[in-house]
Amino acid sequence: MSAPLRIASVNVNGVRAAYRKGMGEWLDARGVDVLALQEVRASTDDVRGLLGEGWSILHDAATAKGRAGVAIAARREFDAHRVELGPDDFDSAGRWLEADLDIDGTRLTVVSCYVHSGEVDTPKQDEKWKFLDAMEQRLPLLAAHSELALVVGDLNVGHRELDIKNWRGNRKNAGFLPRERAYFDRFFGPAGETVEGVDGSTGPGLGWVDVGRRHAGEVDGPYTWWSQRGQAFDNDTGWRIDYHVATPALAERVVDYRVDRAASYDTRWSDHAPVVVDYAI
Repeated sequence: MSAPLRIASVNVNGVRAAYRKGMGEWLDARGVDVLALQEVRASTDDVRGLLGEGWSILHDAATAKGRAGVAIAARREFDAHRVELGPDDFDSAGRWLEADLDIDGTRLTVVSCYVHSGEVDTPKQDEKWKFLDAMEQRLPLLAAHSELALVVGDLNVGHRELDIKNWRGNRKNAGFLPRERAYFDRFFGPAGETVEGVDGSTGPGLGWVDVGRRHAGEVDGPYTWWSQRGQAFDNDTGWRIDYHVATPALAERVVDYRVDRAASYDTRWSDHAPVVVDYAI
């Protein structure tokens, strides 16, 4: 039996800064086969130079220079990739990148996704609603394209109360709004069944699997992002907003799930921790 495929995802908060702080040492030691990055905020040449030899690299930069940006790197060639999401007039550049890989004759599709952070009652939140709408439309098509499909990245929504340490204080804030969480109720609801969201809305379940929650069970976290302010990291006052969202067939192939939380505040190279999952493919 071949070794599992190790897929890691992390919001690097600027890949050049992350490398200056130690990301390269983490990557060298982790045995990653497929790496998805969000908030790259650099050029494709920068990414290629930092990762070095042995990687095939796809990168979709944001329209605004120095903002957002998503990338996927793999230890093998890509079969195809796509960046289109939502209506033609919707700017999703730097936030959605799909890649097809051939794993010993089996198609695996991996998406690096960076959802808007949003801000209540502002145009930033309007853009977030548009993006979540586009995701909801795309996920069924993605599952039809590939039985083994995976959306990873910083989705900027804590789905459940277990996903945010201070959930009571964030019920009216972007990232934990009932309407945002209801999208995830539908993403993870039973396929084809009518799902009632936490905000009272209803819609069809899409049947995708939250790999992190399935693996961890009904426990707080494990968190993947901590504010840079105060003692949030030291007190583990975090949010679980970085996901592996898998089709059911791929979710059945999970061998191991880890959040690579830094040993201490001063050894972090991003405000997010990598989410690393092994899949038997």
